[in-house]
Amino acid sequence: MATWAQFEQSAPAIAAAGRKLIYQFGVGLGYLATVRQDGGPRLHPFCPVVHGGGLYGLIGPSLKRRDLLRDGRYAIHTCNPKDVDDEFYVTGTARRIKDAETIAGVRATYLSTGATSSDDEFIFEFDIERCLLATYKTRPSWPPKYSKWAAS
Repeated sequence: MATWAQFEQSAPAIAAAGRKLIYQFGVGLGYLATVRQDGGPRLHPFCPVVHGGGLYGLIGPSLKRRDLLRDGRYAIHTCNPKDVDDEFYVTGTARRIKDAETIAGVRATYLSTGATSSDDEFIFEFDIERCLLATYKTRPSWPPKYSKWAAS
């Protein structure tokens, strides 16, 4: 597993394109897939946060929070831009962060994008195992150019 900073250092072009897709609407937006108790997938709208070399999320009381506390495996997929179908996908394992300084920093970064908080969220860091960037020339276009990265 790797942190966002390690991924960014190892694959700067993929990381830059991924960050651009995450923050294309100002606040980070995408979808978070978690693992239900029965082993099936569960998909949630989600606001990822890149902060201080890590990839984080503020997760309120919800099924996705229960899923991550029980089984930290996740996948994050960005929303597509308006004019092209580019996409960025990250997988790995999430873990709850309890360090007050990190929590305050992640929350401040999140709020600085114009997002709101209910102050009852847990902060999770998303350790990265694999990333996939798919870029398209125009819409529609096939096949995309795939750029892959995996933690060593």
